[in-house]
Amino acid sequence: MSETAAAPQVASAGKGKWFALTAMMFAVAMTFIDQTIVAIAAPDIQRDLGFTATGIQWMVNAYLLALAIVFAFGGRLSDIFGHKRVLMIGIVTFAVASAGCSLTPDSSFAEAWMIFFRTVQGIGAALLFPAALAIVVGVFPLKERGKALALFFGLSSAFTAIGPILGGWLVTIDWRAIFWINLPVAVIAIILILMAGINDNPKHEPIDYRGAILIALGMGLSVLGLQQAGEWGWGDFKTWACIVVGLIFLVLFVRSQRDLEHPLIKMQVFKDRAFFADNAVLFFAMIAFVPFFFFASMYAQVSLGYTASNAGLYLLTFFGGFVIAAQIGGRILDQKGAKLPLVVGPIVSAFGFFMLARQVPNLSFDSQWVWIMVAGAGMGFLLGPASTDAVNRAINASYGEVTGITQTVRNYSSALGMAILGTVLLNVNHTKTIASLTGAGVPEAEAEQISNMVSGSHTGGSSDFGNVPQAVIEKITHLVQVDFAESIQVVFYLMAGAMVIAFLCSLLHPGTRVVEENGDPDEVEQSAS
Repeated sequence: MSETAAAPQVASAGKGKWFALTAMMFAVAMTFIDQTIVAIAAPDIQRDLGFTATGIQWMVNAYLLALAIVFAFGGRLSDIFGHKRVLMIGIVTFAVASAGCSLTPDSSFAEAWMIFFRTVQGIGAALLFPAALAIVVGVFPLKERGKALALFFGLSSAFTAIGPILGGWLVTIDWRAIFWINLPVAVIAIILILMAGINDNPKHEPIDYRGAILIALGMGLSVLGLQQAGEWGWGDFKTWACIVVGLIFLVLFVRSQRDLEHPLIKMQVFKDRAFFADNAVLFFAMIAFVPFFFFASMYAQVSLGYTASNAGLYLLTFFGGFVIAAQIGGRILDQKGAKLPLVVGPIVSAFGFFMLARQVPNLSFDSQWVWIMVAGAGMGFLLGPASTDAVNRAINASYGEVTGITQTVRNYSSALGMAILGTVLLNVNHTKTIASLTGAGVPEAEAEQISNMVSGSHTGGSSDFGNVPQAVIEKITHLVQVDFAESIQVVFYLMAGAMVIAFLCSLLHPGTRVVEENGDPDEVEQSAS
C-alpha cells in the first residue's frame, strides 16, 4: 500500500479525522475479538457438532491462514480500487461469513461448512484491516500520526483481551452467538464510515496476481502438511509433499518479488537489520501468542473442568500481565528504542511458559496464575515495540506496506504454531491415553477405541466408552483429564522454546532507533542501548 499516492481524505478537518479513527477501530474490532473469542467456544462447538480434533483446529487455523495469505494482496487491492471501497467490501464479507458460521448445520458436512466460512471470515479481515490502516495513515498529518497509530494498535489489541470475557458470556447463551455478535458491530462500523465522509483516491497500478497465487500455495500447503501430520502421520508421503512443495512455492514467491516494480511485498526492506530482527522476533513470538488462547482454553475446560465463562477468566489472567507490561515496553521504546524490550520480553515470556508447563499437570489454577501473568507480561513487553519499530523503518515503503509485511509474518507464524502444536498435542495425547488406559486394566483394543474417541472429542466427560464397565468410567475420565494436561504440558514447553528462539533473534537488532525530528520519520540515530 502507498500512503502518498492514494491517501484518503475526510470531508472535514479537525474532529473529522478522529471520527474516522473511531470508525476504523470499530471496523477492525471484529477481527481482533475473533482471534480469541472462538477459542473459548471451541469445546462447545466440538461437542455440539461432533467435530474431530483436527477439524476444530482447522476452525481456528483457517481464519489465521486466510488472513496471512490475503493480507498483502488485500493491501494492494485497497490501493488500486480505493481504501474506503475495499474496507466496506471487507466488512460486509466478514459479517456475511460470520452469519454463515452461526448457521452451521448439525449434519455430516458441518465441519466443512464451518471451515469454509471461517476462511471467508479471514479473507474479509485481510481486506478490511489494511484498508482501515491506510485510512488512518492518510487522514492524519505526520506530526499526529504516531499518536493515532498508537491508539489504533493499542485499542485494537485491547479487543483481543475482550474475546475471552465476551466469548465466555455468549457461550452460556449459545455458541452461535459468538458469530452473530459481529453483525451489529459491522453495521455500526459501516454507519460511522459513511458519517466520516471518507473520500477514495484510487491508483492505477498493476496487481501481482502471480505473487498472490504463489504465496497462497506456499503458505496453504506448508500449513496443511504440518497440521494434517497428526492425522496422516509423519511417515506419510502427503505430509512431506505438502510441506516441501509449499516451501518451494514460498521461495519462488520471494524471488518473484525482487524483480517487480509493484510487488505485493517489498523484500528490500529486509536489508534493514533492525527490521529483519523485529520480524524474526514477531515470527517466533506469534507461534506461541495466538495458539496459547486455543490450547489454554481447551485445557481449562477439559482438564480443569471449567465452564466457558471461567475459561474466559483463565485466559484473561494472561492479559493482566500483558497490558501492564505493554505500557512499560512502550515507554522504553520511546526513550531508548526497541532493543531492550525485544531482548527482555522473550526471556520473561519463555520463563513464564516454562513454569506454567511445570504446573499444568497439578490441575490447580492457584499454582498457575502467576506464571500465566508472567508469560503474558513478556509478550506484552515485546509485541508493541517490535511491531512499532518495524513500521517506523519504512525506508522506501509506506507505513501500510511495512505493516502488511509484519501482519503477514504474524498471521502465518500463528497458523504454523496452531498446526505444529496441534499435531504434537494429538500425537502425545493419543499415546498417553492408550498407555494410561491399558495400565488401568482396559483391554488394548478398547483402549485404542477410547483414545480415538478422546482425540476426536477432547472431552473428559460423558463419552460412549463402549464395553468398558461403568465401575471404571470415573477413573477413566480422571485419567483422560490428567493425560490431556500432560499433553498440554509438552505444548507449553514448546511455546517456551519458541520464545527462546525469539530472544536469540532479538540479539540481531543493532540497537538503533527511529526518531521524528523536523517532520522526518525516517531519521535514525544510535540508541544508548
